[in-house]
Amino acid sequence: MLKKNEEYVVNIIDNGFQGEGIAKLDGIPVFIPNSIKGEVVKIKILKVLSSHAFGKIIEITQKSTHRKEEDCETARLCGGCSLRHIDYDFTIDMKKISVENTVSKALGRKVEVDSVIKMESPYNYRNKLQYPVGVSEDGRAVMGVYAARTHKIIETKECKIQDKRSQDIANSIYEFVIDKNIPVYNEQTLTGSIRHIIIREGKKTNETMVTLVTNMQDIPKEKELVEFLTSKYPDIKTIAKNINNKNTNVILGDKTEIIYGDGYIYDFLGNKKFKISPLSFYQVNPVQTEKLYSKAVEYANLTGKETIFDLYCGIGTIGIFASDNVKKIYGIETIPEAIEDAKENAKINNIKNSEFFAGDVEKVLPELVKTRNLSADVVFIDPPRKGCDKVALDTLLQVLPSRIVYVSCNPATLARDLKYLEEQYNLEKVAICDMFPFTHHCEVVTCLELKN
Repeated sequence: MLKKNEEYVVNIIDNGFQGEGIAKLDGIPVFIPNSIKGEVVKIKILKVLSSHAFGKIIEITQKSTHRKEEDCETARLCGGCSLRHIDYDFTIDMKKISVENTVSKALGRKVEVDSVIKMESPYNYRNKLQYPVGVSEDGRAVMGVYAARTHKIIETKECKIQDKRSQDIANSIYEFVIDKNIPVYNEQTLTGSIRHIIIREGKKTNETMVTLVTNMQDIPKEKELVEFLTSKYPDIKTIAKNINNKNTNVILGDKTEIIYGDGYIYDFLGNKKFKISPLSFYQVNPVQTEKLYSKAVEYANLTGKETIFDLYCGIGTIGIFASDNVKKIYGIETIPEAIEDAKENAKINNIKNSEFFAGDVEKVLPELVKTRNLSADVVFIDPPRKGCDKVALDTLLQVLPSRIVYVSCNPATLARDLKYLEEQYNLEKVAICDMFPFTHHCEVVTCLELKN
């Protein structure tokens, strides 16, 4: 019987959906981070449950040919790039197998991924940097990323997936804070000022937005900080101050003030221009987002005559991206501010065939279908990680669009929803877009065709 703190030499027989290695001892699966299928490793058991256990590597006695030297000092500690120790091409194979297994198990038959969209250069791809600022155990001001499953900040000067300019700006803000003795937020005493530094880049416009999340109404030496940043970095188009004085894990507070510029930046996806404000949701990897949306539009097989529903539409990105090839767009999103952004983005791109509605999809969609007798030829779905609400799916099964294109960041909830829709739809195509290289995450886009 397995016991905590005992050591074993094991064969890694598989990798789990988060990239962790899996071994078996006495018939019990043991999950071991940072190990790769095919390796032989010496491990120490950390935790034993009734159905499985967790261990950590003490020594690798037989390395996988897919193991590479890690090129980031903080990867092991922060857990953000959980696949940083693996050759990039092999991480793609792992994601493909994971998605195929998840969907096949849910549908009770073998499902194969048709295409995988890799990233040509999987470095410095993020257009949004989000660093916490706080107090270290020895009382110093620190900035960086949280250690996995903790609120301990790992000092981070460089991150391989963050935009380089964003990192330079963050480091400059940190150095200014240190130099001017500006008090940073202390989670223990709930005192201090700056809590987070958020920097967003328009990758195609080279416009930069800085948001400083603060515990106080006024940041000490605020005007001096703005002058310092804008003189050193002319591409900074706007600076915002977000006030969050609650004892919470939520990063942004309810109140945002613009302290420099007009409060937004622009970026392009394809030939469509998007306005991004401090609270806007916008995909963090625009290079891959273009490829993802292009695949979604390809799967939709649009002729220009279709009415489409864009469900969980955010700031309207998928619908607007597809707008040249459709007759009418109806977008629905829970967050009112996102819908205001969607309407603004439609105006910016001179799109006159769109309507956007704020509210929960499971409430607004049935209401539109019932009161306005709306229908759709094609539906785009891009829900949060929890997947679609059952009421929304039931409404689609009443409307019966000829085609559903479902985009998902969570293969498990995608598989569950595909199973539910299977009554009326055939799953025709599955593609993976690697939006988050060296992490276990990926985006999946599927095409469902109405039966008969």
